[in-house]
Amino acid sequence: MNYKKVKTKVASFHNQGKTKEAANWILQHFNMQDHYLKGFEYRDKAEPSMIVLTTEGDFGKQQIIRIPENSFQFPLPLMISLISHEMVHVRQKTRQPYVMDKNEREWQAYYEMLFRKIFPNIPEISNFHKKAFANKAFDYYNRMGEGSELQLKYAEQKKEVEELIASLG
Repeated sequence: MNYKKVKTKVASFHNQGKTKEAANWILQHFNMQDHYLKGFEYRDKAEPSMIVLTTEGDFGKQQIIRIPENSFQFPLPLMISLISHEMVHVRQKTRQPYVMDKNEREWQAYYEMLFRKIFPNIPEISNFHKKAFANKAFDYYNRMGEGSELQLKYAEQKKEVEELIASLG
């Protein structure tokens, strides 16, 4: 299915007030399903400058992703990418060895948004969002601690992110 049809399908769900159904359809269409995802629940309405999705649940147990009911008022590639970010968290919290460090979890999830290694079929996000998410990734990288084991573990990925930012101008 081409992107125009995907956009039409999601808009149809959105116009019917079926945000959760749209999110589930996106998981299927972009091959992001996971049996450890219990489902989607709603959270506070999003604003253009603050779209928050969260993954909730105990390690080793099914997870819930909370999404704003108005999620699909925003650019579709952005929302698909944000859902992929949360699906990375589902994997991190349900497959051993669990990723216990929050900074490491966030680094991995933002890296996925930029490079689409786990979910290669999702659409690319805008250069504006790539820069914003790269900067968020660096925030978490820096919180790992200067010269820490975690920073060393992700040093090559950090270079990739730096090269990406440089290439965006």
